[in-house]
Amino acid sequence: MIYNGVTVLHFLLGGIGIILGYGFSWIGYPLGFVYLAFSFLQMYLIMPFAVCPNCVYYGIKNSICPSGFNMISRKLAKEGNLKDFSKRGKGLFSHNKLYMAALFVPIIAMIPALILNFSFLLLGILLGVTGLLLFRFLVIFPKIVCVHCKAKYECPNAERTGVRNM
Repeated sequence: MIYNGVTVLHFLLGGIGIILGYGFSWIGYPLGFVYLAFSFLQMYLIMPFAVCPNCVYYGIKNSICPSGFNMISRKLAKEGNLKDFSKRGKGLFSHNKLYMAALFVPIIAMIPALILNFSFLLLGILLGVTGLLLFRFLVIFPKIVCVHCKAKYECPNAERTGVRNM
């Protein structure tokens, strides 16, 4: 619940921030809605079809992974190969890179918008999205999710965060 709640909030605030930040021009709404579509599709459609079938949780009966997507994946996707799980981080358009883009794009997009169209509301949204990103990387992953994950020995994210030795 924490993982998905923070993810949804991050994406929604990011989209709203982009729309508000560029609302003075015709580009604000299309840019914001494209970001929202991209972020939700990569997380809630691509992940259950491309990443989850290769995860250890897919094959563990009655298991629920930290995101809960393995339950969706079992119903919609064919089982993959555990050896392919680490491929989620390889390649220019890998899921990990798309995921990082979905997390960082609104922050990067809101900085120039804040300069061009300053408002305390936009500043608050930018700080909120940045706070959610930091909360994800400093608390959720290393202290709640990855440390207990059964896939941490195959996952490229766990390797980068150092939780494999915990």
